[in-house]
Amino acid sequence: MGKLGRFACIFVPMALTIGSLICLVFVFAGNLNKNSSTLSKLYFFRADTSGFTSNPDLIAGTNIDNAFLKALQNTQASGNLQDFYDVGLWNYCSGNKSGSTYTITYCSSRQASFWFNPVSVWGLNTTSQVDNAIPQKLNDGLKVYEKVAKFMFACYIVAGCVTIAEIIVGIFAIFSRWGSMATTIVSCASSILTLAASATATGMYATLAGVFDTVLKPYNIKASLGTSMLVATWLAVAFSWAAGIFWLFSTCCVSGKSEKRGRKAVTVEKTPYTYERVASPYLGAQEHGHTGGSSYGGAYGGQTGVQLQNMPVHGGKQGAYEPFRHQ
Repeated sequence: MGKLGRFACIFVPMALTIGSLICLVFVFAGNLNKNSSTLSKLYFFRADTSGFTSNPDLIAGTNIDNAFLKALQNTQASGNLQDFYDVGLWNYCSGNKSGSTYTITYCSSRQASFWFNPVSVWGLNTTSQVDNAIPQKLNDGLKVYEKVAKFMFACYIVAGCVTIAEIIVGIFAIFSRWGSMATTIVSCASSILTLAASATATGMYATLAGVFDTVLKPYNIKASLGTSMLVATWLAVAFSWAAGIFWLFSTCCVSGKSEKRGRKAVTVEKTPYTYERVASPYLGAQEHGHTGGSSYGGAYGGQTGVQLQNMPVHGGKQGAYEPFRHQ
């Protein structure tokens, strides 16, 4: 099959690797363009503040922090509190909500290792005695979130770079199994990094949503995860791991070397001009009862195998030649 067979063998893992990269590109591009209906749906986390009420006493079974409530009321009065906030990998976007329709009106600038800080975004840090205004549980959750977000961002960036390297190295897999082995090693690193980034993002934002629901529920502020973004990042994981399995499989299939047809196996024959002794049945004269008569009979036929062995090999008239067969 040769190189054509190698190409067919690596087509599936190469396609899966490209699919994983495309999913990662969607993760990177989420929330970057407020005018794109597709990209605006790609976010990890959403804080819905459209239901905030300045009279939370109306909500039964909740505990109210008066200092935090006052901070939120001041933010709402100053116009800094939007209806919702969507958090992506690089930035956040905010806007207005009308029924079930969310319209983005603003996106923050891109920032490496970005994390969403509601204290500064909502302007809560302008309140006097801000440390007393922010609930301790929310404060602790945001500190952990800031640290983990940096790790998640690094994993995504490195995973994207390694996936690109996997596609480049995978081209060499067309020609040999050594190329497949090298690609398998790169694919393994890519799969681990993509899994680490996706698992970290899912766990981190699920925890953050839980903190928001616990602390901000009395103020009718809700939090949720972005389904589309999670689907994209976990599809990247699935494609990456599937590609790794097929890359490993390609290391033991079709070497990629061109096969030369028409070759015949070389048979080693005996060295020419060699002789071997003829067995006694070839002394046919004795078999027919002749003791002489022809030139062959004089040499072979007149004597039995035993007699022939007793005759002198060299010498007089009665000398006889021991018969040999030419090869």
